[in-house]
Amino acid sequence: MASALARTILARRFHVSASRHALSKFAMPAMSPTMTEGGIASWKKKEGETFAAGDVLLEIETDKATIDVEAQDDGILAKIIAQDGQKNISVGSPIAIIGEEGDDISGAEQLAAEAASEKPSTPAKDEKAPEAPKPEPTKLAEPPKQETKAEVPQGDRIFASPIAKKIALERGIPLAKIKGTGPNGRILREDVEKYQAPAAAAAAPTAAAPQSSAGLPDYTDIPVSNMRRTIGTRLTQSKQELPHYYLTLDINMDKVFKLREVFNKTLGEKDKSAKLSVNDFVLKAVACALADVPEANSAWLGEVIRQYNKADISVAVATPTGLITPIIKDVGAKGLASISAEGKALAKKARDGKLQPQEYQGGTFTVSNLGMFGISHFTAIINPPQSCILAVGATQPTLVPAPEEERGFKVAQIMKVTLSADHRTVDGAVGARWLAAFKGYLENPLTFML
Repeated sequence: MASALARTILARRFHVSASRHALSKFAMPAMSPTMTEGGIASWKKKEGETFAAGDVLLEIETDKATIDVEAQDDGILAKIIAQDGQKNISVGSPIAIIGEEGDDISGAEQLAAEAASEKPSTPAKDEKAPEAPKPEPTKLAEPPKQETKAEVPQGDRIFASPIAKKIALERGIPLAKIKGTGPNGRILREDVEKYQAPAAAAAAPTAAAPQSSAGLPDYTDIPVSNMRRTIGTRLTQSKQELPHYYLTLDINMDKVFKLREVFNKTLGEKDKSAKLSVNDFVLKAVACALADVPEANSAWLGEVIRQYNKADISVAVATPTGLITPIIKDVGAKGLASISAEGKALAKKARDGKLQPQEYQGGTFTVSNLGMFGISHFTAIINPPQSCILAVGATQPTLVPAPEEERGFKVAQIMKVTLSADHRTVDGAVGARWLAAFKGYLENPLTFML
C-alpha cells in the first residue's frame, strides 16, 4: 500500500510535507506540438471542488481552437493561479494547485505564491533580449539608413539557420528584415534575438505619435488573439520563404451540376438535410488528381521531399476568430456522401472552436473555396510544409464555342481555379499535369465511380 502511494506521488510530482498528504502544481499543458503558449477560456471547476477522472477541469485557448482539458485522476482543485480570460501563458507555467481528496489544502496558498514567484524568472530572460538596447546608440541618423540598405531584397531567397527560423516564427519577426552575420549573409540565432531591440525602440516613438497629433480619426484597438497572431506569423513566413507560383484554369461544371442534382434528389428522399455541395465534388476530384500526380501531394522538409500516399485534405474554414483548416482524412477512399457529412461536421466544430489538434494538424494539400461569396478568382498562400493550395472561385454562366450548336456557341457553367505551388517541390510542368487531371475528373465526374 505504501509503495503504491509512493508511486502515485512520484507520478503526479506532488509536493509533500508533514502538514498535507500531497499538493502539486498543475502546469499549462501543451495541447499540440507547435503550442508555446495558451490562454484560460474558463475553469469548469471552482476552488475547493473535487473532480473525478474524465471530468473537464478547464477550457484552454490555443492558437487554433478552444480545447477541453480532462482530469487524468480523481482529486481536488485547491487553488486557481491563472484566472478566466488570462492569455499568453507559457506552456509549463503553473496555472493551479491540485491535490487528492482528503488532503490538507491549507498550504495551497503558499504553494501558489511560490509558483507565482517563479514566473518572473522566465520573462526575465525575454526582457534581456529587448533590453539589449545597445543598438540604441546606433539610433543616430546614419546607421539605420545603412541597415535598411543591408536588408534582404524582396523576392531573394533568405538563408537562415533552423533555430533562427524557429525563434523568428515564435516571435513573429519577418526574416527579410534581419541582416545576417553568418557566412554569405546567413541569419543566425543571435541576429534574430538582437533584432528585437530596434523593434522595441521603434515602438516607443510610434506610441508617442498619437499624443502629439490631435487630429487622428476615431479608432478601436482590437487585441490580437493567439490564433490571429499565429495566422499572421505563419502566412508572412510562407510568403517570404516559399517560392510561390500560380496556375489558373477554367473548368466546365455542367456535368457536375447535373450529377449533383440527381444525387441530391436521391439523398433527399432518405434524409432531407443530406445534400452534396459543389465543394464535395471538388475535394473528391482533388484526391483523384493527387493519386494520378503524387508529386503534388508532397512536403518540403529541408533535406528530403516527403511524398504522401494518401490525400488528407485541409479545408479552409472562416471562423469568428480567424481562418482554420480542419482535415478530411484519406479523401480518395471515401464516397461523396461521406466527404459531405464529415466536412459539415468539421466545419461546425471549427466555428464552435471545438476542434481537437489531430483534426487540424497534418494535412497534405489545402483547398480554399470562396465561390459561395461570389468571388470569381483569387490566389491563396501555401500552408507550409505542404506544397500546394487550390483556390476555388464561383461558378458563372459563360458563353463558350460550341460548333455542334446551330448558333456556334452555348452557355456553360464555368468555374475558375488557381493552384498555388511551391517551386522547390512542384515544378511548373507537374503543377500543369495535376490541374489537367483535376479538370478531367470534374468535367467527367462519373469517373469518380470507376
